[in-house]
Amino acid sequence: MLRTLIRFRRPVAVVSGGLFALTLFSTAHAQEAEAIDDLTSALDTTWLMVAAFLVFFMQAGFAMVEAGFVRSKNVTNILMKNMLDCSLGAIAFWAVGWAFAYGFSESGSSNGFIGTSQFFLGGDFGADYAGWIFQFAFAATAATIVSGAMAERTSFHGYLFYTVFITAIIYPVVVHWAWSGDGWLTAFPNDGNPIGTNGYMDFAGSGVVHMVGGFAGLMGAMVVGPRIGKYAANGRVNAIPGHNISLAALGMFILWFGWYGFNPGSTLGLSGGLAALAAKVAVNTTLAAGAGASCATFLSKFRYGKYDTGLTINGALAGLVGITAPCASVDPWAAVVIGLIAAPIVIGGVELLDKLKIDDPVGAVSVHGFAGLWGVLSVGLFATQAGVLDHTGTESSQYGLLLGGGAEQLGIQALGAASIIVWTCITSGVLFLAIKYTVGLRVSPEEELRGLDIDEHGIEAYPNFERAPESGMAYMGEGLAGSATMVADAPASNT
Repeated sequence: MLRTLIRFRRPVAVVSGGLFALTLFSTAHAQEAEAIDDLTSALDTTWLMVAAFLVFFMQAGFAMVEAGFVRSKNVTNILMKNMLDCSLGAIAFWAVGWAFAYGFSESGSSNGFIGTSQFFLGGDFGADYAGWIFQFAFAATAATIVSGAMAERTSFHGYLFYTVFITAIIYPVVVHWAWSGDGWLTAFPNDGNPIGTNGYMDFAGSGVVHMVGGFAGLMGAMVVGPRIGKYAANGRVNAIPGHNISLAALGMFILWFGWYGFNPGSTLGLSGGLAALAAKVAVNTTLAAGAGASCATFLSKFRYGKYDTGLTINGALAGLVGITAPCASVDPWAAVVIGLIAAPIVIGGVELLDKLKIDDPVGAVSVHGFAGLWGVLSVGLFATQAGVLDHTGTESSQYGLLLGGGAEQLGIQALGAASIIVWTCITSGVLFLAIKYTVGLRVSPEEELRGLDIDEHGIEAYPNFERAPESGMAYMGEGLAGSATMVADAPASNT
């Protein structure tokens, strides 16, 4: 027996040593795999946070664009509104906005209309802090758009009511529809059963963010009414030029820069092939912005006889808004086409609003509402089959109509756009009317003529400079923010 044990001692030792080495290797391999997973997760989280910071920096861009496009007597007021869009918006989105957008019911499911949990980031929130900060930056953007459309005559206390309501309720409900995974429109359904073949495709928010802000701004501009002197009794439209085109141009470049967080950041990560998709999205974003600015430049020369800087600024922004929905699903050539078409949409939109006597000092409705609508519909026209796969993660026979993919996706996009318009216009219209007939939405005529800076805030943006007498000029077809070709001998406006 002893000899038998001795005989097998070496083989047993060899086997035991091999098993021990295998155990050490497996443990080391498991630890290495875990470390790689941790690193991948950290990379994706870092990407999402950096993108969120870029989107948040867009608040500075909006502030500069709006400040440049208003008169000097209202600059402090518009800057205050931009500061509080993100400040009050952060609290509102923390308290209820995120819950309405992404919350679940106690059963672990959610209805298709609105989230019902995770208020104050509690309950089943799961510590998705990177996701929250990214989505908050988007919510602040939607609210900021509205302040530009209602600039120079909206009371500050009225503004405080509507900005909170938009961030807390109007915008989050649309997010739930399109992005939560449980919304009735979403292209990423948790149950794997989207509306139509692919669901509503809006990669970074031409509809979810920009149309909500643009059409809420439209309702606000309608309810608050035009600025004094904007529309003459004889039907002539008086241009009211902004005070500083330099600020507006700087704001445009800041917004363009921030859009590289807005669109590429909507991949929500870089691992698993998403880095390549983010790069494609960045290229499409750049091309659409360049095409929009270039087209607006030459259209302004053709339409008004001048290369208009204000139109070029908003042409670039329109291209950016237009590409925000289709940026992941179209090829670069289509991004150029989308940007080119966005420019005449903006110019035509401004002229239409003036014919309807709806005063939008910065062109926010046309840039974000109308160009946003174009961006949503363009998915149904130009999305490639590979682009649909990039966007939704699933193979599909339904893609862009103009590329042979049928009309279904265009129909779904139109349904989503119509739903966003109806929801936003009804809720924001009721909101603005309620404010108008309770706390008041508009300042007095005397305060409007003096400027909102002194009466609302007690300080002017340029206290050491004497403001020159203001004169409005009539024009042959006004450009954005009162910056198009003007007739020098036209009668002065009542400002």
